[in-house]
Amino acid sequence: MLEEWKGKRVLVTGASRGIGAAVATQLGALGAHVAVHYHSSAKGAEAVAEAIRKTHGEAFTVKGDISRSAEAARLVDEAAERLGGLDLLVNNAGDMLGRVSLDEMDDIQYDRVMDLNARSVVMASRAALPYFRRAGRGNIIHTTSIAARNGGGLGAGLYASAKGFVSTLTRNMAKELAGECVRVNGVAPGTIATDFHERHSNEDHMAAARASIPMGRLGSAEECVGAYVFLGTDSMSGYITGQVIEVNGGQLMP
Repeated sequence: MLEEWKGKRVLVTGASRGIGAAVATQLGALGAHVAVHYHSSAKGAEAVAEAIRKTHGEAFTVKGDISRSAEAARLVDEAAERLGGLDLLVNNAGDMLGRVSLDEMDDIQYDRVMDLNARSVVMASRAALPYFRRAGRGNIIHTTSIAARNGGGLGAGLYASAKGFVSTLTRNMAKELAGECVRVNGVAPGTIATDFHERHSNEDHMAAARASIPMGRLGSAEECVGAYVFLGTDSMSGYITGQVIEVNGGQLMP
């Protein structure tokens, strides 16, 4: 079944670190041709691309501020042109951009969080449509979050709401695009041990999260990858669309 990945044309946004880097690396190892998107971490993105090349895969990096509509469209176009088309878009770019309480929220913080986590998904997906239509089929996987279901931790209200937007958009896009043979699904990681929490969570946050996980530990970026591979493999998930797979060690059981 995994043979179908050979030559598959993939763009992974936010792929210079964390879950995005793990996904891009694995898809490249399976034989996909991967565009590794980054905004500021050129070194991280190139390391991911080089890791793919070492497994005899094909990869290159694309830079852009995906929170801006024009940039999102440009980087999708650049990736698709260099790939010779597009088969799968993984909308992974996102960040909390700091823990902010309700009385500290302002227009600037609101726009930053929503533009990066929500607007980018809309605009990148829209930009990918012409390439999917040209191919007669396509696949989109959004990275959402456990926060979309449980509201997130203290100070994460905007981020959790943006991810709730992504989860809901996943379902609506799946309905809208099913007639064009474009599947749309999501992956919702729980508390994953990446630099996301190194930047945004203290020891108390992490202890509380760990205590809420039946498996008793945080997940790794690599443990999230299988859900993306499954959703991206047509022979495994060709009749699945509009779904969000929770990957959280039992922290949330819908």
